[in-house]
Amino acid sequence: MRPRPSVRTRLTLVYGSLFLVTSAVLVAVTYLLTVRTMEQRFPQANAGSATAIAELRGTGMADAVKRLTALKAEADRQAAQQKRDMLEQLLQSSLVTMLVVGVLAVVIGYVVAGRMLRPLHTVTATARRLSESNLYERIALDGPQDEIKDLADTFDRMLDRLHRAFDTQRRFVANASHELRTPLTINRTVLEVALASGKSPPETKALADVLLGNTARHERLIEGLLLLARSERELGTRADTPLPDVVRGALGQLDGLAGDVDVEARLEPAAASGDPVLLERCAVNLLENAMKYNVPDGRVWVRTGTRGGMVFLQVVNTGRAVPAYEVATIFEPFRRLRADRAGGRDRVGSADGAGLGLSIVRAVVGAHGGTIETVPRPEGGLSITVLLPGAGGREPVPAA
Repeated sequence: MRPRPSVRTRLTLVYGSLFLVTSAVLVAVTYLLTVRTMEQRFPQANAGSATAIAELRGTGMADAVKRLTALKAEADRQAAQQKRDMLEQLLQSSLVTMLVVGVLAVVIGYVVAGRMLRPLHTVTATARRLSESNLYERIALDGPQDEIKDLADTFDRMLDRLHRAFDTQRRFVANASHELRTPLTINRTVLEVALASGKSPPETKALADVLLGNTARHERLIEGLLLLARSERELGTRADTPLPDVVRGALGQLDGLAGDVDVEARLEPAAASGDPVLLERCAVNLLENAMKYNVPDGRVWVRTGTRGGMVFLQVVNTGRAVPAYEVATIFEPFRRLRADRAGGRDRVGSADGAGLGLSIVRAVVGAHGGTIETVPRPEGGLSITVLLPGAGGREPVPAA
């Protein structure tokens, strides 16, 4: 698709076209008026010459009549030639002047269009700089109350509403984090004391153990929801983060979860620009998902590297076959694949997790400006590749 010219270029072309059309009309009118004026003056001189010749004919001076007739014909020819030369010179001068002034008009139009569009460039630059961390910035455009000033003021009022909305969201997340974690922490402490107490009967300890598991699941759910809310917002921290180090840290956290699953890592140098904490959580969720939804004695392959100017993190696992039409749904919150007794699948949560792992992965990748490629393996399992922008457009630095 051919790119469209900028607004400044289009305005310049409009200005230049209008000037050239107006100049052409003016030249044409001037030329016609000049021709008309000359036609009105030359016939009067010709009429005087014809009258003199007629009078001489009446006196019988034939030789004089012939000479005057010849002189009149020569004068008419010279007058016609002068007329043509004058009109041709007038037309050429007008066209040259029109072209020169037309070029000047295009240049002046380009400069004027740039000055007229400068406030819009200010609005655009401000919009590009804005993020959740600097929503306090405003355009505050000065000048007459015209259409561009109205646009800038409307944009400022919209920023005011967005700033209030983000402040409200931040306060809500902070309050929800405190209000939800505190009672769960108290419950967990009480249950752990009950389990550790030697006076508690076996039935109480069994009940406390079940409740402690439910409490842990609720804590994971709350942590996942808060992390999902955080990862869907604008990034507040960006740093050059080596993906091999991220994967090693994630594997260290999941050391006890692998069980009989064999994990093979091939980590080539690749550095992404982003939040290290969120990127590590992304790797943890991908690897945890690959380990949990696997088969006995299954395998997980994890790779990092570069591809087409981007860096990638790829996690491939064995497991049950996943239909291609169900791939997109596994990234939705609270939805996961689980085999039932008949071998079918429904998308519900379970005691194994809250169904937020891949949703957090998608939110983190989206916040970093990356993409996710998910391909079902014919042998069973999935191949998930996360593509992220490199660290400042530089070549990745080999990890130590």
